Amino acid sequence: MKTKKFVAVLNKKIETGKIMNALAHMTVGLVNAHPDEDMGVIDYADKDGSAHYASKFPYIILKADNSNKIRNLRNACIDKGIPFASFTQCMTVGGWEEQVERSRTTPEAELEYYGICLLGEREVLDELTKKFSLWV
Repeated sequence: MKTKKFVAVLNKKIETGKIMNALAHMTVGLVNAHPDEDMGVIDYADKDGSAHYASKFPYIILKADNSNKIRNLRNACIDKGIPFASFTQCMTVGGWEEQVERSRTTPEAELEYYGICLLGEREVLDELTKKFSLWV
């Protein structure tokens, strides 16, 4: 039986507040950009019937030494058709309209990657991310 998981790879050079913001934005982006993917969301209802929605799939957070390592992982995901969302420095200053324009006018090779979030089969993602260590 194949099992899915989420993996986030975050640039260890980015300060904590900024990287947590990037992680949140990427997760929302991943979920919304791939609505036909099974995200494994279930209700962990408590005894009183209150809903507590979360994915049943593991969500592993790893760290990358730099932006280029994330870029290489992103390219591998593109080659393999793995759903992902990424976050760059263009998405950090000003309102979303400015961020979209800055992204649109910046060549990919000049982007500084803060992170990438992936969803895929455990075995495939394990192979792609084995060179990264746990974020601790």
